[in-house]
Amino acid sequence: QVQLVESGGGLVQAGGSLRLSCAVSGGTFSSYNMGWFRQAPGKEREFVASIARRGGITYYSDFVKGRFTISRDNAETTVYLQMNSLKSEDSAVYYCAGDRKNLGSDIFSRSRYDYWGQGTQVTVSS
Repeated sequence: QVQLVESGGGLVQAGGSLRLSCAVSGGTFSSYNMGWFRQAPGKEREFVASIARRGGITYYSDFVKGRFTISRDNAETTVYLQMNSLKSEDSAVYYCAGDRKNLGSDIFSRSRYDYWGQGTQVTVSS
């Protein structure tokens, strides 16, 4: 059974940085495309970033482009989200997700992902 466990969330001041990690166990990590989503109170879960199996292709939502970086270490079976220049509107529960499908236009859609972590809270104070 595939398990995803996020860590690294916390409270940070606006303008600060955090690095989220998502450790994956079970299955073959190198066969998964991995993504990060977030959900703020009262809002739908939204796409943040994703990275292809071999790590050469990445996608970002417009609101994090230039501030966040997604990366992966297939040897460590871990995907990371480096978040810089954080803003109060970045406050949310952050989830990592994975799937084994071929890359497609639905990479931004939460419905394509088969595996999900439990989430980690990020709070940015202004």
